[in-house]
Amino acid sequence: MTELATGLRERKKRETREALTRAALELFVERGYDETTLAEIAEAAGVSTRTIFAYFPSKEDILFCTMQSMREALAAALADRPAGTDALTALREFILSSAHNATELDYKLKELVAADPTLSSHKRARIAQFQEILTAAIADDLGVAPDDLRPQVAAASLTAAFEVLERQERALEGAPTSTQIAAEIDPVIAFVRAGLQALPDRSG
Repeated sequence: MTELATGLRERKKRETREALTRAALELFVERGYDETTLAEIAEAAGVSTRTIFAYFPSKEDILFCTMQSMREALAAALADRPAGTDALTALREFILSSAHNATELDYKLKELVAADPTLSSHKRARIAQFQEILTAAIADDLGVAPDDLRPQVAAASLTAAFEVLERQERALEGAPTSTQIAAEIDPVIAFVRAGLQALPDRSG
């Protein structure tokens, strides 16, 4: 009975978090981020304003919650990659698989953030967390410490390049296809591979 009750509570928490997220993101797109209040989010989700803080520290954390989920998923994908699969290959597969899950709401939110200099700046700060994960995974492939120059430069190049590609993606009409995404990211990954080979190994 205890296990059942715990399972029900966890499911209720998950459903409440999902309802809050959906309500907030839709309101952000419809009314604007700054124009949407926490009270409006709570009302749309059918909870109290106080309940929001049990799930999210701030309104901005709701806006970027999908980035947090993606960061955790990327970390898991890199940690669980099969033997013989390097970090760059695992990253490529992760990006392509994630693209299938993107919704129209996701693309509208990207446009909303891109149009706001403050939100764009805060997003770049959160992207730095992806860079840390990539640095650690690439360092593991190379058998060096994460503070080695090569994984640091490689991860920085990847995150910078993907920011540029995201801007190009927003210029497209409609969501890009897997073929289009692959055509964009494959040269980036090839460039990073070449860079890793070109940089001297000073770990010895």
